[in-house]
Amino acid sequence: MEHLSLSSSLQNEIQTDNSGLPEKKIGSQGLRKKIVTKGISWQTPFPGDEVEVHFNGYIEGGASLESSRDKDVPFKFKLGQGEVIKGWDEGVATMKSGERAIFTVPPNLAYGEAGSPPLIPPNATLVFDIEMLSWISIRDLTGDGGILKKMIMEGEGWATPRDGDEVLVKYEARLETGMLVSKSEEGVEFHIGDGYLCPALSRGVKTMRKGEKAELAVKLSYGFIQKGNLAPDIESNIPPDSSLTIQLELVSWRNVTAVTDDKKVLKKIVKAGEGFDRPTEGSRVKVIYVGKLGDGTVFDRKGTDGEPFEFITSEEQVNEGLDMAIMTMKKGERATVTVDAEFLHGHDISGKLPANSLLHYEVELLDFIKEKPFWRMDTREKFEASERKKLDGNVLFKAGKFWRASKKYDKATKYIEFDHSFTDDEMCLAKKLEAIVSPE
Repeated sequence: MEHLSLSSSLQNEIQTDNSGLPEKKIGSQGLRKKIVTKGISWQTPFPGDEVEVHFNGYIEGGASLESSRDKDVPFKFKLGQGEVIKGWDEGVATMKSGERAIFTVPPNLAYGEAGSPPLIPPNATLVFDIEMLSWISIRDLTGDGGILKKMIMEGEGWATPRDGDEVLVKYEARLETGMLVSKSEEGVEFHIGDGYLCPALSRGVKTMRKGEKAELAVKLSYGFIQKGNLAPDIESNIPPDSSLTIQLELVSWRNVTAVTDDKKVLKKIVKAGEGFDRPTEGSRVKVIYVGKLGDGTVFDRKGTDGEPFEFITSEEQVNEGLDMAIMTMKKGERATVTVDAEFLHGHDISGKLPANSLLHYEVELLDFIKEKPFWRMDTREKFEASERKKLDGNVLFKAGKFWRASKKYDKATKYIEFDHSFTDDEMCLAKKLEAIVSPE
């Protein structure tokens, strides 16, 4: 920072404004702050953000210092990066947009015992009148300066994509020399984490909201371009120690949910559903779906707008993978579901599919009615439900589906667990039924 001398009238102006204002301490090293004008928001900048301020100042009891207001050119610097004296880094970090404050900076947070000759003497206390104009958020996404993100335009809402989500972005990547490395013309879709272009692209987009624009400054280790993503003539001309600057816009994204832990059933939301409720085991659902092979061949189609397909969940009435995916959906939701062909139990074409084939379903959940919860049933309904679950479990056990059978038995037992409303005869019946909740 330069030290330009100002008129004594400007110094007097600061001192006059300074009088009578409440003062508070910032930190524990003697920095003091008096707010002249309150800010217009609750947010304050973070370390690494590029802030823009107007300021003027003077040496306490001495000469005036530099002023951005005299030049009518705001002063910009990166907060917390040592580009200004420590008192500025600590003080400006407390300011809100539009705020104006007077900071008294002790020598240990300014130029210390050495001073800054010829203008600033040793052990000088400095006074600054600073106005926060704006700032651009810059985030260190890796904690080691490997990927620095500068927000250019804020996005919508609060949600951000997650690993595995399908994103649509526009980007332009250049080397430090300005050489264009890669550019999306109309936008490009990829799944976060699949290594598209370079690691930094996925790391950056996970921090962005829909419509947000940002600039990524990427060091070598995070800017490694994946082979095959670039034209050969460009790829061969990239120096091995290159860093990148990526202009990035998140146009949109679709949530991708791993329905099973092994990711053999994946669901991608096309249209969000209503509310928060979802079908559970035993729910009666109404759906429309089309099942396709990888080449687009339709192998299954159920339901229409006028006559939706109805079935009971977890009763093996549809492909098990599709069944599990539908139980993660909300009413009115549309989704595409990708299922490993191993879930195509007993289907006519199951033996004709290549190994590791994937099935693709387009599904819409129109409505559903959950099975009545046991705590809302009367005694007769509980006994009837327990008997049904026991019989279902026996069928599954005989078919060798032991895990699903055990779930039916557990549920059968739950219906007839000790209930204060049971009569003595009903308690005896419950104990007998519980004793035979096992395979025949």
